Amino acid sequence: MIAGVERDGHPILELVLGDITQQDTDAIVNAANSSLLGGGGVDGAIHRAAGPELVARCRLLGGCRTGEAKVTPGFRLAAGWVIHTVGPVWRGGDSGEALLLASCYREALARADEVGARTISFPAISTGMYGYPAVEAAHVAVSTVLVTPTAVEVVKFVCFDRMAFDAYQNAFAELRPTE
Repeated sequence: MIAGVERDGHPILELVLGDITQQDTDAIVNAANSSLLGGGGVDGAIHRAAGPELVARCRLLGGCRTGEAKVTPGFRLAAGWVIHTVGPVWRGGDSGEALLLASCYREALARADEVGARTISFPAISTGMYGYPAVEAAHVAVSTVLVTPTAVEVVKFVCFDRMAFDAYQNAFAELRPTE
């Protein structure tokens, strides 16, 4: 894990190589599909770990549009809340993908604030089946979190594999405030 430093009211940023379903934060973010009813990758792992209550609650939400976020309880997860957001499918970078991805991070932080979460774990949204290049996605994620007003005190970026971890580590080095 690489820890960050809080500076000028920004949350502490941490980088973790691991499983988002195992994170002991107030909220975890689900890189969901628009139905919110489970799928592959991070979405499927979160649904499996949270138990059948999660999909039952998600059915009541009426889906979610790209760039938006909705919240449910965490059920069987260590996290009290799951914040579901739908990232953009990569279409080459000229179809507003960066704006939509940044919206996912802003909206997730807004939902975290609404439920009083002080710690949150994000996966590398859209970098799996949606094909967003890890380097570009990490840059959008870190830069967005750094400028988004929030009461969240600790933001963890949880990377499932070394490629994403390295991309986020580079984004940290380029963008994160230093002492």
